Amino acid sequence: MGKKTVAFYTLGCKVNQYETNAIKQKFLEENYNIIDFEESADVYVVNTCTVTNMSDRKSRQIIRKAKMHNKNAILVVTGCYVQVAKEQLEQMKEIDIVIGNQEKKNIISYIQKYQKEREEYISDILQEKTFAEFGTTIYTDKTRAVVKVQDGCDRFCSYCIIPYTRGRIRSRKLQDIISEIQEIAKKGIKEVVITGIHLASYGRDSKTSLIDLLKQINKIQGIRRIRLGSLEPTLMQKDFIEQLVKLEKICDHFHLSLQSGCNETLQRMNRRYTIEEFYEGIKRLRENFPNVSLTTDIIVGFPGETEEEFQTTYEFLKKVKFYKMHVFKYSPRKGTKAATMPNQIEGNIKEKRSKKLIELSNQNQEEQNRNYIGKEVEVLLEEQEGEYIKGHTSNYIMVYVKSNNVKMKNTVKLAKIIEKKGENLIGEYVS
Repeated sequence: MGKKTVAFYTLGCKVNQYETNAIKQKFLEENYNIIDFEESADVYVVNTCTVTNMSDRKSRQIIRKAKMHNKNAILVVTGCYVQVAKEQLEQMKEIDIVIGNQEKKNIISYIQKYQKEREEYISDILQEKTFAEFGTTIYTDKTRAVVKVQDGCDRFCSYCIIPYTRGRIRSRKLQDIISEIQEIAKKGIKEVVITGIHLASYGRDSKTSLIDLLKQINKIQGIRRIRLGSLEPTLMQKDFIEQLVKLEKICDHFHLSLQSGCNETLQRMNRRYTIEEFYEGIKRLRENFPNVSLTTDIIVGFPGETEEEFQTTYEFLKKVKFYKMHVFKYSPRKGTKAATMPNQIEGNIKEKRSKKLIELSNQNQEEQNRNYIGKEVEVLLEEQEGEYIKGHTSNYIMVYVKSNNVKMKNTVKLAKIIEKKGENLIGEYVS
């Protein structure tokens, strides 16, 4: 008999990506072959997301699709959708094993115990007080490695279901993180992405802090770049940024989740800052990181968002000039405060506002990309695509460099930007 096979489908955030990588590593240790999701596998693992209604719908679609290639396979469903959708999942006969977020780390033992009758392992995530440690995870199918350092969120933004799917904040032990990144460095990986559900709160439950962690990671030999996942705007205080800029490996790209550029809307969202405070943080970043690239998330059509409030947001976004904005049309999440708020916005209005912000985002990206033509940038080369190897600059600008030399992958090269094609920049090597 050949090796057993397993296939994965991951929806959602970088935390889910990390956890899927950790699960893949456990299957490899049990002598499984990892194959494509479209192939016939012995086991399918669907790691779900529930951040929007669309995420729920996509999760259900993938679950139904999983067994089409092998009706006798074991289908394991896990992730955030599992934590809040027990009733919906019980209607889906395709599923064999349901595993909560805190139980993901034990997936192999659950499969080994499986007796051909549906089984569920879902703890009350809101009662969890310890970080679910997967062990040292070095598996990645990319040239950068995602490292999860924190779980949970206690912000309870009025639109967000995630605190109910991930629980309260729980930080990973600093030494476990350092040990994992040291092993990642030994594999020759040069960039790590530090991620969590609410990354800014790392260490609040364990007498340390995110900046303390980053100082330790900065010392690890072999790691060239430290990239930060999505950050809370309130973190961008003077002391934090002054310490951060001293760490030479920190990437000068920051994703700050603004959500709205209007104080009244932010208050209804239960976001704990004003646009004035947010802008002060932006100014500090630009003063300390000359080539900084800033990206954000924006929700349009939040309950009660008037035309005047939207226009305030639009003008603020024009002032900030983010490199890229991820625009979401507000989607009511059952169980959140915003779902029962008055003055829900009609779909056509949300569509119109979304389109206007996406156009602004595209204009910003176009303008900022054009400014790179003729400049020299360092690119971490990641993936062959036709006659190019593509990769990112430290500030997360995608650059295509002409080369058929596959040995160039996972190296940092100096490239001169010669032209712009669509959203991407074309560069040539500088020897």
